[in-house]
Amino acid sequence: MNNRDEQILKKILQEINIIEDLIDGFNLEKFIDDERTKRATCMTLINIGELTKSLTKNFKQLYAYVSWRAIAGMRDVTAHKYQTLKMGDVWVTLLNDIPKLKAQLNDILENI
Repeated sequence: MNNRDEQILKKILQEINIIEDLIDGFNLEKFIDDERTKRATCMTLINIGELTKSLTKNFKQLYAYVSWRAIAGMRDVTAHKYQTLKMGDVWVTLLNDIPKLKAQLNDILENI
């Protein structure tokens, strides 16, 4: 892995930490009722997707078990179709996919 990819992974992990802080103490109902948190987490998902798009092709192929394409796709949907996003789906992403991504990235960084 080149240094650029490593730095991008670390930035993604920083964004994940922001999401974790934003939703700490939230449940689905509280999340849906809190416009500021919804917008902040969606912007952070956009940031993660943008960072993912910056990883080298070789890196993404080497770690193909990470859903890079889905992450970038979530960024596109969040950025371009925010008004029609189902916040329940976003919540599931925050609760299920983000912790999985965090574990995968930490594993990659520990093994380089």
